[in-house]
Amino acid sequence: MPTAAVRVLLVEDDPLIAESVTEALTDTGMVVRARPDGRGLDEVVEQFRPDIAVLDVMLPGEDGMSLARRVCVPRDVPVVFVTARDDIDDRLSGFAAGADDYVVKPFAVEELLVRLRAVLRRSGRTPQVVEVDDLVVDESASVALRGGAQLDLTATEFRLLAQLVRYRGRTLSKLQLLTQVWGYEHYDQNLVEVHVSALRRKLEEHGPRLVHTVRGLGYVLRAASAGTDRDG
Repeated sequence: MPTAAVRVLLVEDDPLIAESVTEALTDTGMVVRARPDGRGLDEVVEQFRPDIAVLDVMLPGEDGMSLARRVCVPRDVPVVFVTARDDIDDRLSGFAAGADDYVVKPFAVEELLVRLRAVLRRSGRTPQVVEVDDLVVDESASVALRGGAQLDLTATEFRLLAQLVRYRGRTLSKLQLLTQVWGYEHYDQNLVEVHVSALRRKLEEHGPRLVHTVRGLGYVLRAASAGTDRDG
């Protein structure tokens, strides 16, 4: 079953934009390979095998539209252009070059993320099934298995598990989980503790602990083979 995170190729010559986009996408669990220009991009694409490419149009050397036509389109890699050019002719040129979407600078990173996810969904490239040790989470079917046995989870417990799996290896605070799972933050954070406790019980009926408490910070899901933290 597919387990890899979404791989994003970012070609952006502005180091501040490249850094902020890389950090934001990495925080969502994506894997980013950033380049300042198109030199050697054929080899990068062959080795990295991106699920999607984010290309600045105005690049030193070969421009983003040419790179899209030459490198990405022949390999069926979806492309999102980012550029300060916002004339209708520029947009049409971008789509003619193979763009799946077009984001005008300056942009909010959150907007770029939403657009990337939309393109990934349309192209069928968003991973739906993730495995961590013997845990299998299929978001498209809302099903979780551990050791081959289906877990009897409530809808909220499944959303919580999916979020922890999506950010596996990263500590999520109670406030982050309230926002991401329940959709609000001004609420009793004990709600998270109750649901984590229930989720743990169901997971541990079929194997060792996967969801750990990081004291004073929150919760992290990681493979049992990676060991445990002091707080359990």
